Amino acid sequence: MIVIVRHGNTFEAGEEPRRIGARTDLPLTAKGLQQADALGRCFADKDWRFSRIVTSPLLRTRQTAEAIAAHQALPVPIEPASFLREIDHGPDEGQTEQDVLARIGAEAIAAWDREGIAPSGWSVDAAGRNAAWRAFLGESTAASGPVLAVTSNGAARFALLSDPALMRQSTGLASLKLSTGAYGIVEVTAEGGLRIAAWNERP
Repeated sequence: MIVIVRHGNTFEAGEEPRRIGARTDLPLTAKGLQQADALGRCFADKDWRFSRIVTSPLLRTRQTAEAIAAHQALPVPIEPASFLREIDHGPDEGQTEQDVLARIGAEAIAAWDREGIAPSGWSVDAAGRNAAWRAFLGESTAASGPVLAVTSNGAARFALLSDPALMRQSTGLASLKLSTGAYGIVEVTAEGGLRIAAWNERP
């Protein structure tokens, strides 16, 4: 089982959210830390004992992974993984959603959220991310226990786009997005394939 988590909140209540990616290394807010702690308690209550924990190099994801690991009876070292780093939003980095919509339009955002098609100007490296996710998912299916990957919204979706079976199943989802403090689960089927067991779940 592979558990994919999006970090907690990075904007305070009442603060207008902005598109932040690989170039913006924000910490979690107090609410974000609470979300991370809730994930850790939720996973511990389910008796999920992670055999491996990997995270993006960004602070918000490391803080989330650390909060989850703190609830593990026998925590394993947290490993940095560059392929989990958030995408680069190019000219939209740090811009409000209203400004991003004004530049690229609602259809471009919808295509990104439904199909992972990057808007013009964004730096994504879809092929490289898909290859890295395929390798990671393949390694993780042979792990001795559940594997945890903590990342960001833009990077997480490539887990579902990297495998043909997962991609087909993802068409039944409302969106490829993970909300802050939410998680998804990818499991191995009896036939050896992969299936989406959950997506965008919050404790």
